[in-house]
Amino acid sequence: MAISPRRPALGARRRRFVLERPLEEPDGFGGVLRRYVAGPVLWGGMAPAGTVERPAGGRTDTLPAYRVTLRSRAAVDPTMRLAVGPRRFAIRAVAEPDARGRDLICHVEELPGEGRS
Repeated sequence: MAISPRRPALGARRRRFVLERPLEEPDGFGGVLRRYVAGPVLWGGMAPAGTVERPAGGRTDTLPAYRVTLRSRAAVDPTMRLAVGPRRFAIRAVAEPDARGRDLICHVEELPGEGRS
């Protein structure tokens, strides 16, 4: 039996992600403190998508970028992030690859030093 090119392979979504949602609280000085709380567990696939350069502290950091494919769900947006063990990924863009609404593509960047102790 041939595998249809439209459907992902059986083991393509074997990586376990935790969707982390931001929680903002006033800091008492006119700003906010943002922390992330763990949300639902999602299963998806992750593929490298090159690198992204971000200016930080007078230098340019090169961060790895990935393309994460998840089953479609409501309310995934760039304010959230994905966690895989100690690694954290900032969601930069969310898109649906087609009109069927079955999948969700998240373009993410790995956050250096986040969640590691």
